[in-house]
Amino acid sequence: MPGKFTRERPSPRYLELLAQYRTMHLEGEKSSGLPAAQTFPGKSLAPQAVRIKCLIDATRAANILDYGSGKGTQYLSHALEGGAVGQFDSVQDYWGVDFIQCYDPGYLPFGALPAGQFDGVVCTDVLEHCPEEDLAWIIGELFGYATLFVFASVAVYPAGKHLPNGENAHATIRDPLWWYGLFSAAARPGLRWEVWLDHRDRLADGSFVRREVAIGDAHPVPAT
Repeated sequence: MPGKFTRERPSPRYLELLAQYRTMHLEGEKSSGLPAAQTFPGKSLAPQAVRIKCLIDATRAANILDYGSGKGTQYLSHALEGGAVGQFDSVQDYWGVDFIQCYDPGYLPFGALPAGQFDGVVCTDVLEHCPEEDLAWIIGELFGYATLFVFASVAVYPAGKHLPNGENAHATIRDPLWWYGLFSAAARPGLRWEVWLDHRDRLADGSFVRREVAIGDAHPVPAT
């Protein structure tokens, strides 16, 4: 039931998954032999850096909250890869913002709830890991922290990772129209939002082709 759960009273499923992710941050993904340092380091942000930069420039955002940042290694000082992005020493340098705050409830060093608001809120490879029954309040929280824009990326296919209990790491797999309804219900007038949904379409030979669908205040409602 939408609205049944809240930040103060999340679902039992949310608390169960949170405990699973805290274990993975500490112990790694044992099923594939992935060490803790390489488990949720934050690498999903890099493919979205250019899109986020466009929103930062358009809104003149000066500070960013990364909601679900993982271990935050995406913000360490190192050369970024790819075209003009590679001319910069870090994501913060490339974006040209004053500061970036990391928040991730599954990683204790970034586990404290942020205080105040931020010009932009980014959330990459996070929402599909959350229980469907909690997504309304989680997405509402994204908009509550933002004053200028919200950006998110969501995978809509099963994950390659598995939780310590053996479950697939993607708890919610829904079509673009469903995600559009959830985000548009939380959106506020005058606040920009953009979400990129990542599909994997299976071909006749069993291989997959990647397809991205954009939803948001500047994008038409998707058909599927």
